[in-house]
Amino acid sequence: MPTLILFSALGCGLVSGIFFAFSTFIMQGLEKLAPEQGIAAMQSINRLAITPLFMTALFATAALCVALIVWAALAWDRPQARWIAPAGALYLIGSIGVTIAANVPRNEALDKLDPAATSSAARWSTYVSEWLAFNHVRTVSALIAAGLLTYALTLED
Repeated sequence: MPTLILFSALGCGLVSGIFFAFSTFIMQGLEKLAPEQGIAAMQSINRLAITPLFMTALFATAALCVALIVWAALAWDRPQARWIAPAGALYLIGSIGVTIAANVPRNEALDKLDPAATSSAARWSTYVSEWLAFNHVRTVSALIAAGLLTYALTLED
């Protein structure tokens, strides 16, 4: 179990770091550009984000969290279980769930915009503020999950 917990914690931390970069400087950098440039850049980023390496980090971590939640449910009497179950749930709901329910639909809508269209500038501004709010949730969720899993590693079994 320690190895599974460790890899889950590392995955949560890695994903949190990616989201953190978007929350702290990438989106602000794109927002400083002219709207058509920001839109085009984010469209490119969104298309390039769907890579095997990033998808593996995101969804393999989710699969590990599911396995840990199942283990925690079956081993609830162990001290680690009470930290592992909420960590896994937090990652699955706060990172994966928010990604699927909030960020991806916004990315898909952004992808349909013509960056040069006059009406796109207002939509870009709305996109950035909404997307960032949900990204902050993803960032914090993955970071707390990583922390809880790391703490679970310190507990004696």
